[in-house]
Order: sequence, then C-alpha cells, then structure tokens
Amino acid sequence: MTAPTAPPTGSPALSAERADLLETLAAHRGFLRFTVRGLTDEQAARRTTASELTLATLVKHVAVTERSWADFAVRGTAALEQSPEDWGADWVLQPGETLASVLALYDEVAARTDELVRSLDLDTAHPLPEAPWFPPGAVRSVRRVFLHVVAETAQHAGHADILRESLDGQRTMG
Repeated sequence: MTAPTAPPTGSPALSAERADLLETLAAHRGFLRFTVRGLTDEQAARRTTASELTLATLVKHVAVTERSWADFAVRGTAALEQSPEDWGADWVLQPGETLASVLALYDEVAARTDELVRSLDLDTAHPLPEAPWFPPGAVRSVRRVFLHVVAETAQHAGHADILRESLDGQRTMG
C-alpha cells in the first residue's frame, strides 16, 4: 500500500476533510490492489466462488464505477445515464484486457478522482437519474459522492479478499 501524498509544494494546504477523504480512498484502494498482487492474468480471471466475480473484473468494475461517480460529481445526472448495451460491461474482461490494463485504468481513474477531491466544491449537489435503486427526486452532494466511492471501494476490496483466499489462501489482512 502506498501512503497518501502531500500536496505539491506551493499548492494550498488541504482541509482536514479533503485530506481524510484522500487518505481513506488511498487505504481502500491499497487493500484492493494488494489483493491482486502477484497474480497472473489467468488467476485474476478465474472464478473461485459460486459468484460470477473474478479479481480482474472486480478491479475493472471499481475503476469504471469510480469514474462514473467522478463524472457525476463534475457533470451531474447525464454522467450516470447509460445505454442498456453498456449495462454490466464492466463485469466482463474484453479481448485484450488484462489485470495490468485494468490496474492501469484504475490508476488513471484514481488520479483524476483525487484531483477532484482536492478541487471541487463538496457542497455542490446534482439530482440523481430516475432509477429503481434511487429514491424519487434524490440528490447527491459531491461530498456524498466521494463517500460513496469510499464505501464501494471498501466493499469490493472485501469481496476481492474472499475471492483471493478462495484462489490460493492468501488474505489481505490476517
């Protein structure tokens, strides 16, 4: 796991809230990345439980989901709208996708999200799109979006830990 980095020299100091968000995101991202450490592409793509989940597709899903929520924080409702053909695509490795490529995607997404945590107004709010899983008329602040990304990352890091333990007995913690 890597420790969160300090703001570059000459940049304004982060508020405690922003620093906490960045540190927590870094910790849970580190758990997820640690879970796939040392795996081959074959191992990362192997189903190890009754679930369809694989370690590689979990990393891809977390990256794509974080990117979608970061886009929502910037652009609002339109960022979460997707076509039926796109639904579930993040749960499948496409030809040419590897563990290394989804980890690289995750690094790009994380860097952008971290910059948004540093720079966006956390009180800005956008309406959520109509969907059965959102309450009618619900809105989300940018702050709540980033808290949701933390929760999603932590939840899926736990899923990954179970999959890895089922694969070869390795656990992230313990």
